[in-house]
Amino acid sequence: MSMGTEFEKFSIKGNSVDMAIGIVIGVAFGKIVSSFVNDVVMPPIGPLIGGADFNKLA
Repeated sequence: MSMGTEFEKFSIKGNSVDMAIGIVIGVAFGKIVSSFVNDVVMPPIGPLIGGADFNKLA
């Protein structure tokens, strides 16, 4: 088979669309978790361990 027909069969299956949606959702979820950790979890931990400033780590 030629490369064009193989790609055509792959694109018809819809796997590429599913993968793209998964990547977008994964990136968005990663940003939400990162924001939660940086803005909610880490600020109270800093004073508890001696006034560490975690803002400079990023």
